Amino acid sequence: MVLINRRELGRGFAGAAALVAAPAILRAAGGGRVVVIGGGPGGATVAGEVKAAAPELKVTLVEPQTEYTSCFYSNFYIGGMRSLASITQTYYGLKNAGVEVVHQWVAGIDLEKRLVKLKRGADLPYDRLVVAPGIDFKFEGIERYSEATAEVMPHAWKGGAQSRLLRRKLEQMDDGGTVVIAPPKMPYRCPPGPYERACAIAHYLKTAKPKSKLVILDPKLMFSKQPVFEEAFNKYYADIIELHLTNDIDDFSVTRVDARTGEIETKAGLTVKAAVANIIPQQTAGRIAIEAGLADGDWCPIEPENFQSAKAKDVYIVGDAAIAADMPKSAFAANSQGRVVAADILAELAGRKHPEGHFRNTCWSFLAPDDSVKIGADYAPGDVKGRHQLVASGSFVSQPGEGAALRKEVYDESLAWYATLTRQVYQRKA
Repeated sequence: MVLINRRELGRGFAGAAALVAAPAILRAAGGGRVVVIGGGPGGATVAGEVKAAAPELKVTLVEPQTEYTSCFYSNFYIGGMRSLASITQTYYGLKNAGVEVVHQWVAGIDLEKRLVKLKRGADLPYDRLVVAPGIDFKFEGIERYSEATAEVMPHAWKGGAQSRLLRRKLEQMDDGGTVVIAPPKMPYRCPPGPYERACAIAHYLKTAKPKSKLVILDPKLMFSKQPVFEEAFNKYYADIIELHLTNDIDDFSVTRVDARTGEIETKAGLTVKAAVANIIPQQTAGRIAIEAGLADGDWCPIEPENFQSAKAKDVYIVGDAAIAADMPKSAFAANSQGRVVAADILAELAGRKHPEGHFRNTCWSFLAPDDSVKIGADYAPGDVKGRHQLVASGSFVSQPGEGAALRKEVYDESLAWYATLTRQVYQRKA
């Protein structure tokens, strides 16, 4: 297992935009207008990197929330190991660095007129547009599950209010209650996330409510990092976690819920009564991208070299909304994509050759205190069976049986990555 030291972390976050930020480019890029929709790690990275490299550019970030509470690392909060404040960022760093941050909802995108329409206020014209809307949900896939039902059976797959709700329900649950986690089918944000959440909640139950149990109802035949998660379930939480994984006979897709009784039914006919239900529905690209015509089906196709939209000129799709082949939907991936997009925008506006797009992803997962695992790879454009897409290389994944010292290093590495990412993306200085 290859470990990343702090120097390598810093080098990994070095802005791709800085690679093309020569004085000639700064002079040439003086007249452009860049609008970014979405203040998550993808959109915020683009806005900050472009403005840092070319202060003359007008860069506007449109984000309705005044604070960003990350979904990544929210499992630490839900499991009682971090405060909500520790995973919440403001946009003051970006504002101080010269990015215009507009806290409004987007009403629509006029691709022909090159305008972002706000629900309140004047339209925003753009020369380059970055759409980083994250995800929305297909509530209709489960009978009786809806946005209103999610206020009783939270998905907590967006950071903030939903994370607080799930944490509060766990705290209020009587010892001896049953917690149910129902992951969605692929693709969805953070493939290992539901199983990390299972470990985080099981750790909380083990220490605070040991008579309780946690049931996973999974619609998939297999899942990310399955060998190391199953090892952890048996090693740390054998009396707590009950995994129901779909197989050739039984399909544990959730088909119906009852928010009043807490009952959850699966396609296989299993009914579980939950004291706390974490129902994570199927997902799509953020609604604004779909309504703008930037999607094929549920997700947005992109050019693998630079994440330009395959559906619209001078528009980029960054983060979870994009169809990125085998590159997972993660914060690390969104940040990596954002740095490439920033460099591409700067090169385009300056009339320079586009830099090559090289991408990276790493996903860390908590198993228990001082025990974390990871998976990752590098990605670059290539051809697979006649299709031009991102191709993985240098893949790595944690293995069962690794020693405690190595797992502790991976655990510390994950904390260092989170601190570095949030500092680099949100805590910028003028």
